[in-house]
Order: sequence, then C-alpha cells, then structure tokens
Amino acid sequence: MAKAAQNKVSVQNKIAAAAKGAVPKRNPKTSKPSYVLDDQIGFILRQVWQRHATIFAKEIGINLTPTQWAALAKLTETGPCSQNQLGRLTAMDVATIKGVIDRLTARGLTETSSDPKDGRRLLVSLTRAGQAMAEKAAPNALAITKETLAPLDAKERETFVALLSKLR
Repeated sequence: MAKAAQNKVSVQNKIAAAAKGAVPKRNPKTSKPSYVLDDQIGFILRQVWQRHATIFAKEIGINLTPTQWAALAKLTETGPCSQNQLGRLTAMDVATIKGVIDRLTARGLTETSSDPKDGRRLLVSLTRAGQAMAEKAAPNALAITKETLAPLDAKERETFVALLSKLR
C-alpha cells in the first residue's frame, strides 16, 4: 500500500514539474532524439497536402472539394462507370465515393442509371451541368497544380512527380 502511495506522489510530482515548464533531462550522450517529427515523410507529405489543399480551396473557382473534383475529372476522362470502379480510379474507399457521388447527385452534377450490361450495377455519369462545371474548373485545376509545384524548377517537378508516382 505504501508503494502505491509513493508512486502516486511521484507521478503527481512529475505532472507538477511539467506544468511549471520543467523539461526532463536528455541523455547527454544523445545530441538528437532518434525520432524527429520534422524529418518524417508522413509529416512532410501532410504539410505539403495542407499547402495544396489551401491553394485548391482558393483557386478552384467553384464550390467543390478535392474529392468531388477528382470524381468529376475522372468521369470526364472515362465516361460513365460504376461507383465502385470510380472509387478505385480516384483512390477512394467505398464509403467515401458513395458520399461524394451522393453530394454531386444532390447538386445535379452526376446521375446514376442501370448498367445495360448488368442490371444489378448502377453507372455514374456526369449531367450536362456536371460536364459544364468540369470544363469550367479544368483550367483552374491545372493552375492549382502549377502553383503547388511552383517552388520547384522544371526538372525538379518532373523528378518529384516521378518519385511520388513510384511510391503509390
């Protein structure tokens, strides 16, 4: 029982020291921690994504999220396809693509119809309004990519995109 009370006091002392700004001493033999967040690829990619998302929101020129734009852009490329296939083509899971298509359909930008080859499957396609919106947004989307990559010169952009593509 006395041991538990000592542990509780020790924990409380550590909490109090942390609250006062006391920093635990580092091992003097180690000048740098073994894990530095700023050096980690996931952290760097998240920061790059946040920068890109900010540019996207500012420049797309229409009220679309990046996932909604991806669906419209892919449907422009492929024409009608199943929701499942569209999810695979846009790297979205089943729940995400369903929500995206539901919102686009509610806005009159996409529609679903039975697949004439397989009545159990629904095809997703762009409406005229969806096609018009995709055409309107395409130049802005190209400008977004250009602005996202602007800190890199032409050779660096090519190398960067090639290296990221390798990591897919």
